[in-house]
Amino acid sequence: MRKLAVSLVSAFLAGLLSQPVMALELSANAPRLESNAAIVIDQEQGSALYAKNARAVMPIASITKLMTAIVVLDARLPLDEPLEVTHEDLDFVKGTRSRLGTGTVLTRREMLKLALMASENRAASALGRHYPGGFPAFVSAMNRKARELGMRDTRFVDSTGLNPDNVSTAQDLVRLVEAGLRYPVIRDFTTSESHYVEVDEGRRSRVLSYNNSNGLVRARNWDIGLSKTGYISEAGRCLVMQAQIAAKPVIIVLLDSWGKMSRIADANRIRHWLEGETRVREPRTVRVRNQAAPRASKLGRNARHETRRVNTRRA
Repeated sequence: MRKLAVSLVSAFLAGLLSQPVMALELSANAPRLESNAAIVIDQEQGSALYAKNARAVMPIASITKLMTAIVVLDARLPLDEPLEVTHEDLDFVKGTRSRLGTGTVLTRREMLKLALMASENRAASALGRHYPGGFPAFVSAMNRKARELGMRDTRFVDSTGLNPDNVSTAQDLVRLVEAGLRYPVIRDFTTSESHYVEVDEGRRSRVLSYNNSNGLVRARNWDIGLSKTGYISEAGRCLVMQAQIAAKPVIIVLLDSWGKMSRIADANRIRHWLEGETRVREPRTVRVRNQAAPRASKLGRNARHETRRVNTRRA
């Protein structure tokens, strides 16, 4: 069962993120990440465990869709309302394709789930377009929410993230992840492994199968509370997550990773590092039986066994 840290020491985290991330004293085992910007936050302590170019402003691709979901949910729009995909939702920026053809009608709930779980761009576009006041009002609400969250170096221009002018920093995105954790719908949808939707095609309908764009949610050795991926050529491969690692809630942000699997590899490097650090630092109790000695009687009967605390370190 996933363990979720919904509201862990927000004041500490806010204090941390209001200051520039400085160089950290990392252990010799600290991982070398392929992502060009990264940050790892210990939610319990409100401290950065790892930071690399954490204040660099760069495109964030579909990480944008987390803010799209927050704005939709804050508006308290009915999730069972049907929304239609139209010509306006086609991607004229990157030319990406979608299985949601024009005329497809799904509920706002299903559009939201596809946008968050499978990073469906037409679903995210339809969500923004069906906002009260239309698309311009939606983008304004996104930027207003970013300011409320203290995301000082963040700017949104669309609801999908296809436009490279959607920019932020690793440090700002920690705030976005923490905000997303407060919404059960976002936690549920971003960590769902798969989803099926029925699409009406006139005389018949067909069922479309979607998988989570982050394969780590299907890995049994991960305990993920929130997840979102992103990719466009200008942003590279991006990944944000909240997870439990070594019984500790952490937020991980990885931006501008260029290998197809490098963001996943970086996440696994971070997990292995944190698990290793825990094993190194955590003392364990070892019971040692005393050898019989001629003067044992002077120690008393209750001292026949001695418990020593031994600090063990991994080789």
